[in-house]
Amino acid sequence: MLAVLIGLILMGLVIYPLVLKFFTGMSIVHFYKSMRPVFLMAFSTSSSAATLPLTISVVEKDLKVSPAVARFILPLGSTINMDGTALYQCVAAIFISQVYGIDLSIGQQLIIIFTALMGAVGAAGVPGAGMITLVMVLQSVGIPVEGLALIMAPDRILDMC
Repeated sequence: MLAVLIGLILMGLVIYPLVLKFFTGMSIVHFYKSMRPVFLMAFSTSSSAATLPLTISVVEKDLKVSPAVARFILPLGSTINMDGTALYQCVAAIFISQVYGIDLSIGQQLIIIFTALMGAVGAAGVPGAGMITLVMVLQSVGIPVEGLALIMAPDRILDMC
């Protein structure tokens, strides 16, 4: 859990702000203050799809993005920008392999990364969807799918994050 949370914090507080500042010049503080209701809704629902109407509203009104851009980019982004899910799946797959005593080669680890990224892009923006695509990630390198039982308890908490 700690590895996933550290990765998510790095993405949210380092990588995303750097991209935001570099490409838009927007104040990071203003962005996070404006997006606060969206973050709270996303956390409480564990769903990027459920937050979409609120996200569009906040982005258009508070961040002054044109409706044409917001209404095209945000649905696309909520579907394909599932990097938190991909991060979680990679960490979960490696954790499960370690529990089973399976040594993964560099090639297998790269397959996990690639499969997790592709699976996350195709995952639905609903709670628990990552567990379904994690089956595909585990099977891609021969990790027993039964290992999912090991991560069921913390899954909901990490899904919220």
